[in-house]
Amino acid sequence: MARAVRRWAVPRDVRRLPNTIAAGRDALARGRDHFARYCATCHSNDGSGDAAIGKALFPKAPDMRQASTQELTDGELFYIVEYGVRFTGMPAWGDGSPEGEELGWKLVQFIRHLPELTAEELQRMKELNPKVP
Repeated sequence: MARAVRRWAVPRDVRRLPNTIAAGRDALARGRDHFARYCATCHSNDGSGDAAIGKALFPKAPDMRQASTQELTDGELFYIVEYGVRFTGMPAWGDGSPEGEELGWKLVQFIRHLPELTAEELQRMKELNPKVP
């Protein structure tokens, strides 16, 4: 049900938006590093949602490597990052700035890359994860 609401909540014209950031290692690394610092707390470094907080949410954080996320358009992923998903644990992360939008598109690139993460990338992410005292 949450997936249906999520799709319905994204404006039709936004669904069609293409990623405005050229694909490349630098953009992917920036998205990966940001994901490790701010998103992995709920979504896990590998995007599985197998994190203590992600599993405790209702609905649970999705496995973003699976088709239910990977089949979303770039515009839909961007909208979810920027505006969140109402009535779920997914908050809005956008601040409306050009820099924030650029980062949102880099996160979309990284989300697309999740099914192909390497051991080296996972190790880098682990180093960037927030540390609790």
